Amino acid sequence: MKLAMIHAQDGPRLVVVNPEGTRVLDPACLTAEHPRTIEAVLATGQTTVRPSAEDAPPSAATCLASLKGRAGNAPQEAWIPVESVSLAPPIRRPGKIMAIGLNYRDHAAEQNLTPPVRPLIFAKLPTSIVGPDDFIEIPPASDQIDHEVELAVIIGRGGRFITVDEAPAHIFGYTVLNDVTARDLQKSDRQWVRAKSFDTFCPLGPWVVTADEFPHPPELPIRCRVNGEVRQESNSSNLIFGVAELISDLSAAFTLEPGDIIATGTPSGVGIFRTPPVFLRDGDVVEAEIDGIGVLRNRVRKSR
Repeated sequence: MKLAMIHAQDGPRLVVVNPEGTRVLDPACLTAEHPRTIEAVLATGQTTVRPSAEDAPPSAATCLASLKGRAGNAPQEAWIPVESVSLAPPIRRPGKIMAIGLNYRDHAAEQNLTPPVRPLIFAKLPTSIVGPDDFIEIPPASDQIDHEVELAVIIGRGGRFITVDEAPAHIFGYTVLNDVTARDLQKSDRQWVRAKSFDTFCPLGPWVVTADEFPHPPELPIRCRVNGEVRQESNSSNLIFGVAELISDLSAAFTLEPGDIIATGTPSGVGIFRTPPVFLRDGDVVEAEIDGIGVLRNRVRKSR
């Protein structure tokens, strides 16, 4: 199931998206019993929508089953074009955004680096999140802004010391994330938090696709276009450390909580390692895309 957030007159609202990603269920079809946000779905105790998870809390299962039932019984006229709504970030303020560096061999190779022997972890601040069609802003502090398309994992069930075998039951779903980076600051700071966490540096969306829509591990074509030109192209099957390994490794360090986001890494083709380097400029249009999920489109402008 695809779940999106939209900007509505009465505040952010959760909507169901059709499988093709072309229409959304009119929020008027949802009742007060349905959560208003994806975070609220997670707060019901949602752990996973995988049929194999027999211990999923009844409240969460009931919530998603109700959404599915309402969508399945809605008349055709209740499905409105996605272009008629304004999409918001599917997760607005996660507790943590955990990101992984050098997690595609081709990305390590384009830097002439040896692939890491364990996940290289860094953080992005939650205030960097923006949604589909929002602007990526070039801050005055940097003129080397780069794109990084990534498969993002939304945690459903929290926990610590999660094993690789247990990890799939902790996944709520997947979305697309653009790990925007100020390359000059990444280099000068000699650590990555500032360079990765400016406001607008974490476009997220266009929606969340629940984990039951994909086999585990997901093997999804992934690409990034700038002004229609393909800059990055790979497949999530090429991750050095897969989704389950990342959940296990991260949970060994700190407690994972529902709504936490894991950005799993980016493939080769980023601007800094092109010859010559190519950075995002005012007026550019960036499209981060993962087959089976959707296209996350953002324009670029200078900060005001």
